[in-house]
Formats: sequence, C-alpha cells, structure tokens
Amino acid sequence: MRQKNELKVYNTLSGKKEDFVPRVEGKVGMYVCGPTTYNYIHLGNARPIVVFDTVRRFLEYLGYEVTYVQNFTDVDDKIINRAQEENDSPLELAARYIEEYFKDAKDLNVRQASVHPRVSQHMPDIIRFIQILLDKGFAYLMDGDVYFSVESFQEYGKLSKRDLEDLQAGARVEVSEKKKHPGDFALWKKAKAGEPSWNSPWGEGRPGWHIECSAMSNKYLGKTFDIHAGGMDLIFPHHENEIAQSEACHGAPMARYWLHNGFITVNQEKMSKSLGNFFLLRDILQKYPGQVIRFYLLSTHYRSPIDFDNEKLEAAQKGWERLQTTQRLLQETLGVENIAQDKAETEKEELLAYKERFLAAMNEDFNTALAIAVLFELAREINVLITEAAAEPQKKEELREAGQLFAELSEVLGLNFSLAQGLSAEFAQEVEGS
Repeated sequence: MRQKNELKVYNTLSGKKEDFVPRVEGKVGMYVCGPTTYNYIHLGNARPIVVFDTVRRFLEYLGYEVTYVQNFTDVDDKIINRAQEENDSPLELAARYIEEYFKDAKDLNVRQASVHPRVSQHMPDIIRFIQILLDKGFAYLMDGDVYFSVESFQEYGKLSKRDLEDLQAGARVEVSEKKKHPGDFALWKKAKAGEPSWNSPWGEGRPGWHIECSAMSNKYLGKTFDIHAGGMDLIFPHHENEIAQSEACHGAPMARYWLHNGFITVNQEKMSKSLGNFFLLRDILQKYPGQVIRFYLLSTHYRSPIDFDNEKLEAAQKGWERLQTTQRLLQETLGVENIAQDKAETEKEELLAYKERFLAAMNEDFNTALAIAVLFELAREINVLITEAAAEPQKKEELREAGQLFAELSEVLGLNFSLAQGLSAEFAQEVEGS
C-alpha cells in the first residue's frame, strides 16, 4: 500500500519540503547517528532515537523495505576520560553502556536497527577511507595526525549554510597550530600514552569523530543512500564533515535527504550535559513508563523544540490515560485480551476517513502530533460505539473494526496502550524546580 508519491520530507540540505523518492524503488537506506557510549542516555538523546524509529515504522507501513543503520561511538575522548575516572578500560566501559542503551531503548519500544556498527569493529574500513582521501589530495599528514582539508572541498558548508571565511573552531573541532585552516578536522589522531590505539599506515592512533559515520554508512548502505538523520546539533560540524569526507572520497552525493529533530530544552535552554540541565532517561524511567515518554516525545512535531517541564509531562500523562482507557474498555466490551491480534480490515467510509487523515498527517513530514490528534478522534468514535454496543449487540462488529484500526495506527507510532503509572510527585517537583 505504498504511497511514495504522497510522502513529503523536510530536507535540511535544500531547506524545504520535498517529495520522497528513494534511490531504489521499494527500498530505503537510512542511517541515524547513535550515542557516544560513556554514560546512560539522557532525554535529549532519546528524542532522535524515538523519532527516527517512528519514521522507520511509517516507511515500513507504507510498504518500503528499510535497511536501518544506527552506530555506536565507542572510541572517543569522552569515553577515554570517563574510563580514566572509573579506572576502567575504555572499550569495556563503552560496551557496558551499549548494553544499558538497549535496555532503555526497549522501554521506549524502540526496535533494534538492522545493524548497530561500532567504531572499534570497523578500523580497517576507516583506515581505507582515510587513505583514499589522502591519495586524492583531500587530506594531509602532519606529525602522525591526518587532517581533512576543508578548502579542498568546494562545497564545504552546503548543509549548515556556513562560509569558510566565517568558520570558527567550535565544539569538538580541534584547535591546533598544525592545521592549515581552522576548520580542518582530524581524520586520524596520533596515539597518546594510556589511550586505545590501532596500527595504521601513519602510525599508531585512533580515528577522529566524523570519519566513523562516513566509513560505516558506506559499508552498509553504499556511496549514496536515502536518509541520514540525527539531532539538530549534529548539522555542524558532524554532518557537514561527513558530507565533505564522503563526497570527496566517492565523488557522489552522500545522502538524498537529511532529517534533523529539534532540541529538548529546560526553561528554554538546550538540554545538555555541559549545562548540567539534563535528565538521564534511566532516572525518568524509574518513575515514568517508557511508553508515556514515547507519547510525550511524539506529541510535538519532530522539528520543533520541546521544553521539558512538569505541565507538559502532566498533559502527556492525561492524554495517554485517555487513549489507554479507550483501549481497555474496548477490549473488555469485546471480551478480547489484545485487539491488535487481527489485521484491520474495513470498508466503512467513516473509519477509512480516520485512516486517510492519519496518513495525510504522517505524509506531511512525519507529523506525529497531528497523527496523535487523529487517534484521539478515533478514540472518541470508539467510546460512542462502546456505549451503543451495550444496547445494540450488532454494533460490536463495527466496534471491532474501529478497535483494530486504532491498534494498527497506534503501532505505526510505536504506541502500545498498556496500563501505566503516572509521574510521581517527587519527580514532578524535581522537574518543576529545574
């Protein structure tokens, strides 16, 4: 039931909504930047994980075969520093937090990717990639370090809309006298004592941050793939640098569509570890069910910011409970434990209208907020049918069809309306006072 001609996505590269046309008909290659594994993920990390899991679900619902790649950065300065603090091996520490990630993702009903590549397991691919850039003159060797020359790539800045003249060394861009241009970035870092390192043609060392995604996306999705996604904070420098590396290496576009979710803020400030205003998802999940958190994250369009506060959490809780109550009453009325067991099949115009509005919302750049609004409309219809079915048993078949559609559309969003506890008063006060 693919509706490929109706889906429109906002492409950061072009700065506008575009018709979604995959490179290969019926198939979608999708790469999403995953976490740097030196701690539990926080709520800001959880947003792209939930958002792009939902994008994947909707593409599959439309009939596409999706190859979904999400990496783990398990070689990084932050991991090394944390491991030194804890007197642990960097790779062992990263592996431990990767396992913890999967626990949190499961609570959010996030499906595992088709493949979860790790930097440490792809050194030969990364080294080959860097060597090609050196051979083509896009990179240079300087005292055991290898840097990408931003001046050698004429289109540098096309994603973030930045000019080379205006570039300043920002977060995670090294400032070094060894660089030819302030915007040049490390592809390979010379080994330092006590840090993990690998052998390369340029000596012992480890890769820079950006090269990993270029090498691993190429390995699993090819030179050009359909969707590259991540948080808005990755547009520059990470995704900009990925484009430069990949397109310099292959002479072909890296991704056709670039999707970026908005920030989560606390009191209108971006949630981040550096500001100390972040909430670990693990802490929230101890007091608030993962499905409710997923509902909360999807109740705002993915490109819009979300301000994390008590009032919005309470609203999400109440909305969740309304939909959950509808499903519970529905199943009690029909005498079934799981209405989602049977595929939704209906020809009733009233029910098809809900489905069409749901599809229209999701086809308009994955507008989950409007899609959830359709679920509320359908829930109200189901509540009316529940009341009518008590007096008119023949209404139960229509109720069953409505319930099956409700379950089908909920599943597209990854929502499973099981019983859930609300936000604890203690945690509500913590959020209120943040």
